[in-house]
Amino acid sequence: MLDFNELFDNTWFQKGIKVAITVIVGIIIYSIIAGIIKKYSNSAKVEAIKNKANVRTYLNLIINIIRYIFMLIMLLVILKILEVDITSIVAGVGIFGAVFALILQDFFKDITRGSNIISADYFKVGDVVKYKDVEGKVVYLGLKNTKIQVLKTNNIMSIANRNIEEIEVLSHDIFINLPLPYELKVKDAEKIIDKAIVKITKLSNVEGAKYLGTNVLADSSIQYLINVKCNPLNKLQVNRDSIRELLLTLEDNNISVPYNQLDVHQK
Repeated sequence: MLDFNELFDNTWFQKGIKVAITVIVGIIIYSIIAGIIKKYSNSAKVEAIKNKANVRTYLNLIINIIRYIFMLIMLLVILKILEVDITSIVAGVGIFGAVFALILQDFFKDITRGSNIISADYFKVGDVVKYKDVEGKVVYLGLKNTKIQVLKTNNIMSIANRNIEEIEVLSHDIFINLPLPYELKVKDAEKIIDKAIVKITKLSNVEGAKYLGTNVLADSSIQYLINVKCNPLNKLQVNRDSIRELLLTLEDNNISVPYNQLDVHQK
């Protein structure tokens, strides 16, 4: 049978209990501190701040830093409980530093790039960005990775900061090229476009719209450039709604959108 008295008197069992208590207490303290910071991040005080996105980004950074500090402290305490000679470990790191650096190089790249992104304010939580061919909203920005909610699918994409070479913060502008036939006089076309713009400005989530002028002399049409402004989060739907209003206005005026034509010449 298991002798509990002998078990509790066992040195390694006692050390194991101390390690478990250290880990549990560390996690509880970190969770409380992180919870307080997150609660403040979502509070009315932060909501009232003009640059609230910047504030929330820095609060997320503070949580990240605190997590790594707690991990380091717990590691040192656990080593002390296990009676490991920390001094010899530090000396050993000097000997095997190259090996550790090789193993952890991606980790340090993430931390360095994450620090640069945050300190230089390349983008922040809440920004709508384009990464490669993906457009999405930044929902998390940490030292190691960045999380983006893809606009088309609402899926969450996690990107290691070391892989973020280029990223674009999207503006509030949508540019639409409207092709109209050469047979339609420019002044008449502009009158019809003005009617469509009045309708577009009344659409949900549209901040404004204006006609910018003739843009391209294409093979079978003249392309007229229209600018619509909206929050980047709504740009996909606003773009669809704006094109719909343009097409409806053309239909009301008995004008069809020209298509590419191929002229065949016979001898």
